[in-house]
Amino acid sequence: MLKLIRFLKEYKKECVIGPSFKFLEACFELIVPLITASIIDTGIKNHDIAYIYKMGGVMVFFGLAGLVCSLTAQFFAAKASMGFGTALRTALFKHVCSLSYTEIDEIGAPSLMTRLTGDINQAQSGVNLVLRLFLRSPFIVVGAVIMAFFVNVRLALIFLIATPVIGAVIYFVMSRSIPYYRRIQAILDRVSLLTRENLAGVRVIRAFSKQKSEVEDFNKTCDSLMNGQVAAGKIGALLNPATYVVVNAAIVALIWGGGCQVDIGNLTQGEVIALVNYMSQILLALVALANLIVAFTKASASAVRINEVFKLLPSLTEKAGEVVFQTDKPRIGFESVSFAYQKSETDALTDISFSVPVGATVGVIGGTGAGKSTLVNLIARFYDVTRGKVLIDGADVRDLPFALLRRKIGVVPQKAVLFKGSIRDNLRWRKKDASDGEIWQALKIAQGEEFVKSKPDGLDTMIEQGGKNLSGGQRQRLTIARALVGRPEILILDDSASALDFATDAKLRKAIKQETQGMTVFLVSQRVSTIKNADFIVVLDDGKAVGIGTHEELTENCPVYREICLSQSEKEDAA
Repeated sequence: MLKLIRFLKEYKKECVIGPSFKFLEACFELIVPLITASIIDTGIKNHDIAYIYKMGGVMVFFGLAGLVCSLTAQFFAAKASMGFGTALRTALFKHVCSLSYTEIDEIGAPSLMTRLTGDINQAQSGVNLVLRLFLRSPFIVVGAVIMAFFVNVRLALIFLIATPVIGAVIYFVMSRSIPYYRRIQAILDRVSLLTRENLAGVRVIRAFSKQKSEVEDFNKTCDSLMNGQVAAGKIGALLNPATYVVVNAAIVALIWGGGCQVDIGNLTQGEVIALVNYMSQILLALVALANLIVAFTKASASAVRINEVFKLLPSLTEKAGEVVFQTDKPRIGFESVSFAYQKSETDALTDISFSVPVGATVGVIGGTGAGKSTLVNLIARFYDVTRGKVLIDGADVRDLPFALLRRKIGVVPQKAVLFKGSIRDNLRWRKKDASDGEIWQALKIAQGEEFVKSKPDGLDTMIEQGGKNLSGGQRQRLTIARALVGRPEILILDDSASALDFATDAKLRKAIKQETQGMTVFLVSQRVSTIKNADFIVVLDDGKAVGIGTHEELTENCPVYREICLSQSEKEDAA
């Protein structure tokens, strides 16, 4: 938790004012039992009504002053904790956005969501309680014991015995319940994962009638969460009864011992009442301290999980300095490129070498898991090569600033992802100031012009989250148009026409060839018909380039490509 204190640097004033006013409230609270004692010993004993009203007014004044101090402390503590949560949430989100695919894959999206929401809220609550109770509770305990010594030294020894016993009870309860709270946070990750998967894959679940099994799996996880919370609750439930037993025993001892002292004239009745009040104050302060410890423990467990994300440094870093492009070099070059995913013992790509001239169209084909997407992901530098180099205009992609690299490249991923907003807003992601003319031109190439014009609102048509109100083919055409807006120098289509029929796919390839002169295009596909007219084709098998050449050359010389062609011949003939 100490590592997160830096997010309170903008709220130093609030962090001082909040606890200070809580300290003042505690001071007023410790004076009240003495006023009560004086009312009993002087006002009631002497039947002095005026004195009773006078001291009663003083007590009301201290009560109101304590209330004002408490409200002030709460205001500044809330301001500091909310500011802390906002700063931490912003910094963590910014850090997550800086991570590469490798780090995000390592933690997992569901866990990141839990840490960005639940864990930060837990840490925020911990900061709030610390600012409110960190000074108050210990001061009340110590102050009450000291005040008891001022009242009567002999009876104050009961405080010295009872206070450590209460502390030991609280320590026992806390030490047993803290491990449960840590496990609960881990189970919450699992709940988030199941929730996210079920909401994202609801169509698949219903298509296979798996609702019952998914509900059972979710219930089982929720039961584990409930059992952990119940176990922690059972242990926590011991806190109040156990502490009240100790306190009530101490109060009985105080009244008995105080009565004896009153009989011999060493103590007044008011002072006995004051001692009982101080013992009650110690109980309430220690229970509040226990709640603070619970909250701080939860916050600490959450802080560990948050710091785990901060410890992950992006594996992809930008280099400073100017980049010199060489116009006489190929647009893209792979030089003995090998790549392995983190914690993988085998390479996903092995010793890939080829070059692509400006304006060429490259087809990438291979079986499932051959490394097609991995290959094009290296061009956009979503991952760094393990060995070798990927060059753009003679410059290593690792030397290019991310903004410059991504401006040169338009990527259409396998999964068509759209965001809530209008079609126009979605298509302006590459170029914020793109005109409607540029957008319509991109839609025309992507074969999306017709269906967008058929919408009553045209480019102002609102897209629901994830593009749920569009078909798969419409989503793919919009993502292709989004990549084309701003005319990138390199266009990567990663199996992005899989939802299109053969006729639309053919029109798309023809439009790309005619309307993207000078643009280097990568076509990743499992359809031979999609890539057969490319300038050359890269055939991948188990991460290795087993063939590079034109369709005709590969048909004659590459058994793997020939096998793929034969397996799809019926579909191609039909197309």
